[in-house]
Amino acid sequence: MIENQNFHIRPARIGEEAMILNLIKRLAEYEKCLNEVIADEATIYKSIFVEKAGEVVFAEEDGNIVGFALFFHNFSTFVGRKGLYIEDLFVIPEKRGLGYGKALLKYLAQIAIERNCGRMEWICLDWNKPALKVYRSIGAIPMGEWTVQRLDEISLRKFAETK
Repeated sequence: MIENQNFHIRPARIGEEAMILNLIKRLAEYEKCLNEVIADEATIYKSIFVEKAGEVVFAEEDGNIVGFALFFHNFSTFVGRKGLYIEDLFVIPEKRGLGYGKALLKYLAQIAIERNCGRMEWICLDWNKPALKVYRSIGAIPMGEWTVQRLDEISLRKFAETK
């Protein structure tokens, strides 16, 4: 995998909200949806470090952040146990294809095993062929018969207020 001895993956720390937000924006730009990012550093701080709604890990090489993953636990009624859900996984463009994404996935898989998770899941855009290739190489199975459904904040409020 990664042969650099100065590479490691570590949890994000309080005070790194700007870095987390920057990477979220870079991911959103790559996914062509930067205009959808409304998070700010205060929201990141509260959600990640206070409410613990998710966790962030950084892939770091020679003291530089080269990627990150944001994840949280969900629950599978079919398995009867929690799962690890990867909301975001991003490697900076100049480091892609070198194994950093796979290293992040392996790190998360190890966390899932340590925490007795029944599965690990994530969503990938259909057009992201390089990522899909990595996912197939590690044994990930596409759930083609399932489609993501979403109520955004406006739709959520509108629906919740209907009589």
